[in-house]
Amino acid sequence: MLNRRTLLAAGAALPLVGCATMTPRGGGDLRALSFNIWHDMQDWAARRPLLIQAVRDADVDVIGLQEVLEDAAKGLPNQADTLAEALNAAGLGEYRVVFSSTDAEGAPRRYGNALLSRLPIVSHDMKRLAPLDDSRTALRAVIQVGQRQVTVVNTHFHHTPEGGAIRATQAADLLSWIPQDGAPLIIMGDFNAPLSDPGLASFGPPRFISALPDGAVETTLNPAKGHDRRVIDHIFVEPEAFVVRGARLIGDRPTDGEYPSDHFGVVADLSLR
Repeated sequence: MLNRRTLLAAGAALPLVGCATMTPRGGGDLRALSFNIWHDMQDWAARRPLLIQAVRDADVDVIGLQEVLEDAAKGLPNQADTLAEALNAAGLGEYRVVFSSTDAEGAPRRYGNALLSRLPIVSHDMKRLAPLDDSRTALRAVIQVGQRQVTVVNTHFHHTPEGGAIRATQAADLLSWIPQDGAPLIIMGDFNAPLSDPGLASFGPPRFISALPDGAVETTLNPAKGHDRRVIDHIFVEPEAFVVRGARLIGDRPTDGEYPSDHFGVVADLSLR
C-alpha cells in the first residue's frame, strides 16, 4: 500500500528552464502546496515540464499531489518521483517521496496520492478511507520544521456534487486516524467540494481554517479543461498552531496554450506560533 523513496539529484534528465534557488525561511516557517496533477490525461509529455516549472518557481517545502500515476505498460514512472527528481536536480533541496494507493504495492499500475518533502520526514503512514468502496486514501507524514514536528496529511475525497454524506464519512474517518499528540496539523488535498459543502464541515472553525479564504479566488478547477469554476482544492490548518502569511494559485496561466493540469495548485505560506 505504501511506498517510500529517497531521491537523489543525480541522474535526473528532465527538461528544465533557467536556474532555481532555495529561498531561506525561518525555523518555524514552511510553504505548502496542494496540486491535483491529472495523472497522464491528454498530453502528459507537454504538461510535465510545465508542472515542473510551476512547482520549481513556487519553491515549496512540502507538496501534496493527487491523481498520481505509475504505469509500467505505458512506460510511465511514478509521476511524483519524476517531479522530485527534477526539483532535486534544480538544486531546491533533497525531496523525498511517500506514495499511497489502493493498488497493491508492486502492481504494474498504481494510482494514488503522494507527499513530497525537502524537510526531514520523521514518520509516515497511510489509510484507506471509509467507505472502502470509494477507493480513497489519506497519506500522513510527520515532518521536522525547525525544532518542532508537524503532521501533514494529503487526501482526495469523493467527487460527486451530491456526495456530501460520503465526504463527511471520509472526513470523520480521516480525523479519527490523526494521533491526538498535540502536533500542529495541516490537511490538504482535492476535496471535490467548496468550503460550504456539508461534507467539509469538520474542517471549519474553530479547529481549522482554510489557508485560501472563501472568495479569495474564483476557481481551482481549470475552465480551459472544460470544468465549471469551483474552489475544491484546499489547505486546512489549525489557527492555534499556524499563522497564514498568504496563499495563492500556481499553474493558472497557460504556456503556448497548455497548462500543467486541469486543476490549479494552491500554495500557502505558514508560520508556526
